Amino acid sequence: MRFDPPPAALVLDDVRRALAEDLGSGDATADLLPANATAKARVITRESAVLCGQAWFDACFRELDPEVAILWHAADGDRLVAGQTLAELAGNARALVSAERCALNFVQTLSGTATVTATHVDAVTDSRTRILDTRKTLPGLRVAQKYAVRCGGGTNHRIGLFDAILIKENHIAAAGSLTTAVHAARARHPQLLLEVEVENFDELAEALAAGVDRVMLDEFSDADLSRAVAEISGRAEVEVSGGIDLQRLKRIAASGVDFISVGALTKHVRAVDLSMRILLDN
Repeated sequence: MRFDPPPAALVLDDVRRALAEDLGSGDATADLLPANATAKARVITRESAVLCGQAWFDACFRELDPEVAILWHAADGDRLVAGQTLAELAGNARALVSAERCALNFVQTLSGTATVTATHVDAVTDSRTRILDTRKTLPGLRVAQKYAVRCGGGTNHRIGLFDAILIKENHIAAAGSLTTAVHAARARHPQLLLEVEVENFDELAEALAAGVDRVMLDEFSDADLSRAVAEISGRAEVEVSGGIDLQRLKRIAASGVDFISVGALTKHVRAVDLSMRILLDN
């Protein structure tokens, strides 16, 4: 499956911030190389993973050498095995060594998100349940990480505070009641998905009576989840959240919920181990 990355302008903005952070006034080590020297490079993965981040990788090198040649042997969303060659590059030697770390940082981080997402998606593959991400993302890289979730087979929740409504306990407390908060949200933003987080069956009943689009069952036990799904009975979509690990995913999915949101997809980041080796041309 082909995954369309975020707009090129957004990718380039990410890349320029990363390069500025790393290069500062210039790469003092790369300056040891002749300005016109060329080189070739190969990138491999040292572990099994799901690939993500090609657009950011390419942009890192092309910012420093617009003529760099990059040949990919895998695509975003592909499942990789240890030792697999991901890409081959040829271009200005200074550009290759200067862009290497930023380029690998993007691919390692985003592939990490895609990989852990795929693990969660695989765990519920025999159910109708979809795995959602959250807003618990790395600052400045939310769109990139949410793209990585899609590459891993997951589904995006709202991008930010602007494209869906999620009423939680603090909103309810500030508004005075769950029903008041729901009615105000519906009046102001009738076009947006309206979801309410509930922590008990009284709140669930109130949310359903208020006509929400989706309920988020937070910290419900397995037994209570089954009861809640039965009480909702198709009147709203059902999402489950709150400290969910892989061992519990299948049990939750078996209860018939529509979505499970997992903050760990983007919050607990473990980068994939990649390596890039450069050989100077003769």
